[in-house]
Amino acid sequence: MVEIRFHGRGGQGGVTSAELTALAAIEQGKFAQAFPSFGPERRGAPVTAFVRVSDRQIRTREKVYSPNIVVVLDPTLLQIVNVEAGVPEDGIVVVNTRLGPGDLRKTLGLTRRLAVVDAAAIALETLRVPITNTTMLGALIKATGVISIDALRVPVEKRFGPIAERNLKACQRAYEETVVEE
Repeated sequence: MVEIRFHGRGGQGGVTSAELTALAAIEQGKFAQAFPSFGPERRGAPVTAFVRVSDRQIRTREKVYSPNIVVVLDPTLLQIVNVEAGVPEDGIVVVNTRLGPGDLRKTLGLTRRLAVVDAAAIALETLRVPITNTTMLGALIKATGVISIDALRVPVEKRFGPIAERNLKACQRAYEETVVEE
């Protein structure tokens, strides 16, 4: 089973990212679940969402404590949240940032393997809004292969309707531009 934790802020699409990841996994014939963790916070407050993907039925319903993968939609959260909490040594952190992996590691002292992409710039150019949810899914796919871009098509079309193609374009561009540490 692969467990993923998304860190974002209210209104950035972290919960939607988790949902779309789970739906894409189901499109691929896998078992998946997605769920958020937040209280009555307002727009802009930190939000966490979780995903589990497995080839077998998932029976656990608890919060994800040791994610294999962490996706950070908002780089300002790196200053206030320990995004590496619970991540095993062989885990990976996928970050929306202008910095390269080496600079990000040096600046913040991160120790897990990193994948980075300037998802904010891609979202602004492609979607015309700074919402990085589908953009960061491209980075997630490039870094981990946990789902495929093709499997995202149906869930994205259902969720976004007339703007689905722009979201898929942003996802594809992020896939192409993501830098993954070896």
